[in-house]
Amino acid sequence: MENWTRRSFVVAGAAVVGGCANGAITGSGSQIDANVDAAMAQMYNLIPGSREAAQDAAGVLMMPSVTKAGLFIGGSYGEGALRIGNATVDYFSVASASLGWQIGGQQYSHALFFMTPEALRDFRISDGWQIGVDAEVVVEEEGGAVGLTSVTSNRPVIAVVFGNRGLIVGASLAGAKYSRLVR
Repeated sequence: MENWTRRSFVVAGAAVVGGCANGAITGSGSQIDANVDAAMAQMYNLIPGSREAAQDAAGVLMMPSVTKAGLFIGGSYGEGALRIGNATVDYFSVASASLGWQIGGQQYSHALFFMTPEALRDFRISDGWQIGVDAEVVVEEEGGAVGLTSVTSNRPVIAVVFGNRGLIVGASLAGAKYSRLVR
């Protein structure tokens, strides 16, 4: 086996993240909106209480397809839309990088429900936002009836992960950074 240097790790990491981004970039605003519509419908069908949470939220950021891949060094990338009411007000990307024991690839969808106007304002004015301790994460489990309840909705931000497809077990939003896209 070849000796790994820092340069080898950087090159491998760039290849993994580049491969991740290559399959997940959705393109124009109208393409993103169509993907968001489909993901919202899927979430409403899979996650009990999600439709009500969307109606109660100050805004919802939907990332319809985030691609994650890793071979010791991993990364993820996806694009989505922030909706207030039923109107798209901004487009965002989400990206993350990780180092550790991992191998495989996965795609999933996730939504961030901003339950207070302050949480939505903080997200919109930030220059690159990361999920913090004030976020509650709900993950759809195969065969389980995980849903949004009054227990999960007492946080300013609720993250819902659903539609997992692929070979990496679990989906984590830890270390994910959200940035505004110009479309």
